[in-house]
Amino acid sequence: MAIDTTETTSASPTVHSPLGTRLSTRDKLVLFVLCAAQFMVALDFSVLNVALPVLGKDLGMSQSALQWAVTAFALPSGGFLLLFGRIGDLYGRRRLFLTGLALFGTASLLATFAWDPASFLTGRALQGLGAAAIVPTGMSLLTTTFPEGPARDRALGISGTLLSLGFTVGMVAGGVLTDVLSWRSTMGLLSVFALIVLPLAPGLLPESRTPDRPRLDVPGAVTVTGGLLALIYALSTAAERGFGGIDVIVTLAAGVLLLAAFVYIESRAHAPLVSLPMLRRRTVAWGNLGGLVTFSMMSTVVFALTLYLQETLGLSAFETGLVFGVQGVMSAVAGVYAPKVIGRFGARRTLVGSLAGQGLFVAGLVLLNAHTWSVWLATAAVSLASMCHLGAIISYGLTVTSGVPDEEQGLATGLVTSTQQVGLTIGIPLLGVLATTSSDLLAGVHTVLALDAVIVLAAAVLVATGLGRDRSRPVEAEALGLR
Repeated sequence: MAIDTTETTSASPTVHSPLGTRLSTRDKLVLFVLCAAQFMVALDFSVLNVALPVLGKDLGMSQSALQWAVTAFALPSGGFLLLFGRIGDLYGRRRLFLTGLALFGTASLLATFAWDPASFLTGRALQGLGAAAIVPTGMSLLTTTFPEGPARDRALGISGTLLSLGFTVGMVAGGVLTDVLSWRSTMGLLSVFALIVLPLAPGLLPESRTPDRPRLDVPGAVTVTGGLLALIYALSTAAERGFGGIDVIVTLAAGVLLLAAFVYIESRAHAPLVSLPMLRRRTVAWGNLGGLVTFSMMSTVVFALTLYLQETLGLSAFETGLVFGVQGVMSAVAGVYAPKVIGRFGARRTLVGSLAGQGLFVAGLVLLNAHTWSVWLATAAVSLASMCHLGAIISYGLTVTSGVPDEEQGLATGLVTSTQQVGLTIGIPLLGVLATTSSDLLAGVHTVLALDAVIVLAAAVLVATGLGRDRSRPVEAEALGLR
């Protein structure tokens, strides 16, 4: 069936799964393409981490310069999300999604065959730019293709599972590929993903965009993009050098001022980049707070445990990867059951309960010590915390996007994905630095984990209060076809 690429304002009805029925073959293929792209981006966040020391020696990058292998990707991927989400709304989500895939694949090849630091960092920056186009448009295509209800719940459940699993798989795969082949194979793996997904996408994905074309809010785009870039740069740099550097202070202040200017501009813009009334929706505001906390605090746990397992217990990079491999498997299990829990209790209750569970299991990690048996405690606690984390990921996405009209799905999912990217970026600079700068690593790790748990538990209370009581009757899992 031909798909109109110019007039469609939402997904073609032929790809909508009826309420309570299983996904059709076409639905599954659409879901595969969208989730494979999201998995690829999540993989990119972690696949290079273990390889950084080897990469630095090969390309002649100093220890202090290695942070840019991560920051060069994080800056554009987080900074341009809202802008690209809105551009997709106005000019075509599929078109921008395909452009992002092509750019990401080409950039991955450049990073694979990089001959010096400049060429490698250019490839990483272009990867981030491609990711900024893929993530919000991919999420918008998912939420407009699958109607609100069981079909979307299942789709978001699978997407959230793969997002979490991609980060974990990247840590394991990065160590294996670097040891067996070289660090270049980690970047080559990403280009293979892009080459698989790109040819399938045009014939499967429907085009969607808003029916009218208001002018792009250029002042809003400049201030929010500049603000996010400055904020991510400041926090990423602080993770390596602390908050005392003049560049960190200046860019942090600039980021805050630009984001404040963005809010002022949006309150007066005729066609704002972000609808402030949308941000005043309880579900959008408090749902995104829950998402920001669950992403930022879980990335901090992974960072602190990586230091603890390798530096305190003396595990190798491969053995550390196995610990997080168990975490990934348990996250996948949680992804299967999370939609059932949401079907019975509702997205809001699941979000609050998941945050509370994540905080409690992270608190258990404070009992870690220098004895080897602690590896079992670490594996069990981080796996259970990750199961709750996965529940929070899926339920916050549903909380934020439910009830939002199709023409504003790009704005809503742009906020969701900005929260994801910013959360993954800010957690380690905010808390992880306490472990790296502590004279006693174990004591520093304990401090990080304790603060992490307190923040997540406090967020659970705030989100529960902010969302208020969900008066909608939770739909039984049987009625949703989730059992």
